[in-house]
Amino acid sequence: FIQQVREIGIAVAAQSPRMVPADKLLYALRDVTATVPSLPLIASSIMSKKIAAGADAIVLDVKFGRGAFMPDIAAAEDLAREMVVLGEGAGRRTVALVTAMDNPLGRSVGNALEVQEALDALAGEGDEELLEVCLRVTREMCDLAGVSADVAKVLRSGAGRERFERMLAAQGGHLERGLPLAPARIAVGADVDGYVEGIDALEVGLSALELGAGRTRKEDRIDPAAGFVIQAPVGARVRKGEPLVTVHARTPELVERVASRIRNAWRIVDREVRRPPHVLARVDRDGVTKAD
Repeated sequence: FIQQVREIGIAVAAQSPRMVPADKLLYALRDVTATVPSLPLIASSIMSKKIAAGADAIVLDVKFGRGAFMPDIAAAEDLAREMVVLGEGAGRRTVALVTAMDNPLGRSVGNALEVQEALDALAGEGDEELLEVCLRVTREMCDLAGVSADVAKVLRSGAGRERFERMLAAQGGHLERGLPLAPARIAVGADVDGYVEGIDALEVGLSALELGAGRTRKEDRIDPAAGFVIQAPVGARVRKGEPLVTVHARTPELVERVASRIRNAWRIVDREVRRPPHVLARVDRDGVTKAD
């Protein structure tokens, strides 16, 4: 891990038993004692891993809303403050961004689909909101590290994609083999004319679960190709019958099973809609700064 960071500049690591041997035991204890929602325990669980990994500076993305664990912005800010205090107390410069997840971020939902979207983003391509959030997080990280860089220019150059591919090869990945593709790719259309006011991120996630993109039980098999590609994001104007989303699934029957639920995740109104900001607050050792 350390050698790879020195040679390539980046590595991906999970909270392995070797790094955090007590993690699963503590989580099981929290489960049986009904303390999973405990804010101090959530904060300490997250930050202990970040600190154990040895980072000098930490940027956190604390989400709230229908597609997140924290229900609202106030709860997310409380968690963000707690984690910043822990990070700074351990001698790590720490910043947290509080971000909204009532609507999906980006256009893709699902394992392989999101990987492809991330690869596109690293090459400076794709959904503008997703790219802007990536740049915001990167700027924060550069500021904490004392690095001066035009991050938008670097992103457009494709250097991020190239560095990621080097990291992937170092960790045994094989991007050249390609990503899995779903046999059935079918669009689900709008049932009325109007403007997309919102997309229920929780309903989208639960619909993806029905397709096999996630597990409800440990022994469930995941379909890495299953998921959704959003055609009509928040703010878009749509006409009846135009595609809201393309469903990627093993069979047309699976698409039919989720079609009604995924269509109902779109909230369509008869007036123009402005897409809401994604980053709503920034938390550092000096306090909370709200977005304009």
